Amino acid sequence: MEYVYAALLLHKLKQNITEDSVKSVVKAAGVAPDDVRVKALVAALSEVNIEEALKAAPVAVAAAAPAAGAAPAGGAAAAKEQEKKEEKKEEEALEGLSSLFG
Repeated sequence: MEYVYAALLLHKLKQNITEDSVKSVVKAAGVAPDDVRVKALVAALSEVNIEEALKAAPVAVAAAAPAAGAAPAGGAAAAKEQEKKEEKKEEEALEGLSSLFG
């Protein structure tokens, strides 16, 4: 996952996503980069328009928690159900994004 974050950071900073730049970011984060993973990521991203992929990715939105005492009786169960649905959406969004980057 740290390799994908490194690539996203480089993209955000409008830097070229190369093996050396990804390795540098990962090293700066305190992790020893795996050359095979870096090479695979850079090769996979060479065929992906990252900007379009980010626009197409579903966005997980965190729900505002209701104020204490504002929920009607039985509202706690409904709030938990809503939280589960949002958590599932977030997981699906992350799966979709990870499939883009291998």
